[in-house]
Amino acid sequence: MSWQDQLSSLVYSTDKGRISEEKKEIVTPSDGFAKVRRETKGRKGKGVMVISGLGLNANELKKLASKLKKTCGCGGSVVAETIEIQGDKRDAIKNVLESEGFKVKFIGG
Repeated sequence: MSWQDQLSSLVYSTDKGRISEEKKEIVTPSDGFAKVRRETKGRKGKGVMVISGLGLNANELKKLASKLKKTCGCGGSVVAETIEIQGDKRDAIKNVLESEGFKVKFIGG
């Protein structure tokens, strides 16, 4: 970006006030497999199941995470493009993901 482009960018307008740029959500496409792995690193030994490779946008990830948490009866969260579910509930997670149309691949031990 040249200095002329920086000077010509609109920051404030008397009609609309402060102008902010639109943020575009970038979703990494899925390869067809939902990857499920168990992680304990940085969690004081407590294990979580991390689900990645879904290729969903933020709203769809939140809906799927909510469904997984209700089915497993535990907590969890959405971090970046992954879902973290507390505890080791591999079978329940696999059933829910397969019912949503994902192929499940377990990674790690």
